[in-house]
Amino acid sequence: MKNFTLFFYLFLFVVFSVGAQNVHFPEKGTNWKTRQPSEFNIDGTKLGEAVQFAEGNEYSGSRDLRIAILDGFKKEPFHSIAGPTKKRGGPAGLILKNGYIVAQWGDIERVDMTFSVTKSYLSTVFGVALDEGWVESINDKAGNYIWDSTFEGEHNSKISWEHLLNQSSDWNGELFGMHDWADRPPAEGGIDDWKNRDMHEPGTFFKYNDVRVNVLAYSLLQLWRKPLPQVLKEKIMDPIGASATWRWFGYENSWVTLDGIKIQSVSGGGHSGGGLFINTLDHARFGLLFMNNGNWNGQQLVSANWIKMIAESSPANESYGLMWWLNKGDRKMEGVPENIFYAAGFGGNYIVVDQKNQIVIVTRWLEPSQLSNFLQLVYDSLK
Repeated sequence: MKNFTLFFYLFLFVVFSVGAQNVHFPEKGTNWKTRQPSEFNIDGTKLGEAVQFAEGNEYSGSRDLRIAILDGFKKEPFHSIAGPTKKRGGPAGLILKNGYIVAQWGDIERVDMTFSVTKSYLSTVFGVALDEGWVESINDKAGNYIWDSTFEGEHNSKISWEHLLNQSSDWNGELFGMHDWADRPPAEGGIDDWKNRDMHEPGTFFKYNDVRVNVLAYSLLQLWRKPLPQVLKEKIMDPIGASATWRWFGYENSWVTLDGIKIQSVSGGGHSGGGLFINTLDHARFGLLFMNNGNWNGQQLVSANWIKMIAESSPANESYGLMWWLNKGDRKMEGVPENIFYAAGFGGNYIVVDQKNQIVIVTRWLEPSQLSNFLQLVYDSLK
């Protein structure tokens, strides 16, 4: 009986050891491990067709992103570039299976703007704050923590952290010279209509709005009381072995004074310049962390509960979680697993996370209308 018990526990140790090693975590640097698709029963020919598709369907906007930004948001009144920009490269990307690179294309070490993919990094800064107890609950009113005028008034005082994270706050006001109503205004009406619109109860109406995202970034700066890029670096990017090349910017006028120190409040995207500038490999590390439920090689950097929360549909939009898009609702892509969640940014920047199949897909400068077709080709290679 004693021998049997010893054998049983030895068996469990081997099983769990193998399971723990199932995902490869790349060491710091650019020397990643690669595997042939066939080692994971992936059709290499079909996967190659997906890569060719990504290379052949480059984002149609100018490579001079100053031109692309001003053209893409030309319907917005008073819109201008207030933060840094950078000319972009060509299509680039990679596909991870179990943490190994099975496909790559383009210059994956080039640092480029990533626009609203920044939002998924921003929400992670909140997730860490929640894990560490800086915030008691996602349902807490933001104004209970940020006691300046940001959340004053009958409407804004009702806004919770969750409303800011799922873009259903309908926050009303001006931040760093930018009005909430001027960001992606309705196709109908004019400035007077937009300024005097009917307000929606927080939590009931989804509106993709960078000014309100920047309110979240500003609020998190007040909460952490140190630069958010520093928080992200210490809590996430350094532990996952990210490079030293990424940067996170705000605007020329988004400097605030905290505890006698001037700190820049960063933006949640590149809509007006700024946001996260990063390479494809670092995106892949970030995606791999989320694929593995917030655990990097045995170190829990953000809780598994947070990963679960970001991938749940928000009440006002089935397709949106906590600054991550979901393959559900109006944005559901046919032929692509429903369980995926993804970060998305202007110009065709994506980080796609598939926990079930242990896949991470990063693609840069893909024509946005072609994302579904590209992912269908990738998943066809798994069948």
